[in-house]
Amino acid sequence: MAPAGRRAAPQRGAAEAPGRSRKRPLPRGSARGGQGLVSWRKQKIQWEYKKLLKRERKANPPKEVVYTDTYPEHLKHLYLAEEEMLKQQCKAKSSPVFLEEKCNTAVKSAINERKHKKTSNQKAKEEYEKVKAERAKKKEAAEKRKQEREEAQRLYKQKKMEAYKILKKRTKKGQPNLNLQMEFLLQKIQQKT
Repeated sequence: MAPAGRRAAPQRGAAEAPGRSRKRPLPRGSARGGQGLVSWRKQKIQWEYKKLLKRERKANPPKEVVYTDTYPEHLKHLYLAEEEMLKQQCKAKSSPVFLEEKCNTAVKSAINERKHKKTSNQKAKEEYEKVKAERAKKKEAAEKRKQEREEAQRLYKQKKMEAYKILKKRTKKGQPNLNLQMEFLLQKIQQKT
């Protein structure tokens, strides 16, 4: 008797159902079917790459730059030079470049970028310095305002004390000294006018 869950293997010579073949279809990517998973992946990558190339060709079709002789004579040399430059650029894109030339151009472009572009760290430092300078300016301005305010308060208190001393003075008998008070009022009037 066969174990549970398994079918008994058909005996040789036993008749099979008509229309059925003995071989089961091989799973996709099986090595026995000649389509190993690796080769299937490789083909897929190739198809994707070809699709990408087609898209690039459609997006950037080769442009033929044709300049005619109808341009004014004094500008003709400029147009011809531009045409030559465009042809060289097209050749540079289509022809393979030696590794050394590639490296040299990459190094030159990196150096130029470094001269013109700042790294994020440099930008952050500059921004920090700006903020620090602004804070220092604000702090100095606040300190200056505080000193001015304190000086004004000191002068005000000094004047008040002088006025209080004058108005507080008394005679020997304890009466207010009216002569000093009148002089104080006279000085006050003279200062206002």
